[in-house]
Amino acid sequence: MLSTPSDFELTFDLAIPAPGRVYRGHRILEWVPLTVLGSRVLVIGGERSLAGVRPALERNFARDPGIQTYWTTYGVDCSESELGRLQALATAEQITGILGVGGGKALDTSKLVAHRLRLPIVTVPTSAATCAAWSALSNIYSDAGAFQRDVALDKAPDALILDYELIRQAPLRTLVAGIGDALAKWYESSVSSGASNDALVIGAVQQARILRDLLLQGSLAALQEPGGVAWKQVVDACICLAGIVGGMGGAKCRTVAAHAVHNGLTHLLGHRATLHGEKVAFGILAQLRLEEILQGSQLALAARTQLMEFYRQVGLPLSLRDLHLAHLGSAELLQAAQVACQAGSDIHHLPFPVSPEALLVALTTTDLTSSSPVAPRA
Repeated sequence: MLSTPSDFELTFDLAIPAPGRVYRGHRILEWVPLTVLGSRVLVIGGERSLAGVRPALERNFARDPGIQTYWTTYGVDCSESELGRLQALATAEQITGILGVGGGKALDTSKLVAHRLRLPIVTVPTSAATCAAWSALSNIYSDAGAFQRDVALDKAPDALILDYELIRQAPLRTLVAGIGDALAKWYESSVSSGASNDALVIGAVQQARILRDLLLQGSLAALQEPGGVAWKQVVDACICLAGIVGGMGGAKCRTVAAHAVHNGLTHLLGHRATLHGEKVAFGILAQLRLEEILQGSQLALAARTQLMEFYRQVGLPLSLRDLHLAHLGSAELLQAAQVACQAGSDIHHLPFPVSPEALLVALTTTDLTSSSPVAPRA
């Protein structure tokens, strides 16, 4: 007799490797089919992003006179107050699908509204600053922009439209931030999942290594020639390859200290002066610094030295000064470290214990080239 799930404890791993469809090309937004969204579509995005895409999208929607569209901005952050407002709007207008347009927070907001209302979602990134257009994950912030928690979604977007012409119009700083965010995939997944015997996780970690190498080798050329071959490769890396790492590896291919540092920094006054990927890039240096301080790791020192030179070339932050946070006192920085080290934080996937005090030392010495001779207690 065949067993049924009621006869035993059912456990399984869920991998959500990719959006249902990924459209890539130049000036394709007007032509990509959007029928998956149904007849009543809510377009959510930032004010500038919506203004930039609206003509092309309106021409797209005009080919089907049965489609009604509703347009709204998402505010500033993916916060519960904004999510509640957008869910109420979507419900009142009997929306059948969500089209998210913009950067990471706009796309996180759009994905989460679609997730909660069980609606199809199509993402249109307007920069390569994150892999949010790809991933089945959204981050929730307070109205002040402080990180609260992440939410695993039950699916990746139904479609992703990567229009290179849109990305090329974004400030180069957003691509630099995307490079920083994507680099973290290797430095975090190799620590949390490098010893895994799960084939998909092994594949995700190796993908993260390829991603790192591509970025280290091609980023400077990409920034020097926007729209060129190297630029396109780096854009694909930041949005698609970075998304694949999280999609294949899932919860086992975790963020570690770099993103935990980002989360802590968002609780500081003045953090909005820098982008998500800039904070994450700084967090990579802090993670490597922790390995030097608490384990005396020469490999971490070598990796940090290599990254510092790369950061100087592309314009990523090396220190709190570069993040415009050097004016803060030890008490305020310790608060950020405490948030990063709170129970359940991904920083605890490091293979050694980390205290807020140790992290504070790391945060304030990321741009030094020698290890601390005295390791603070963890």
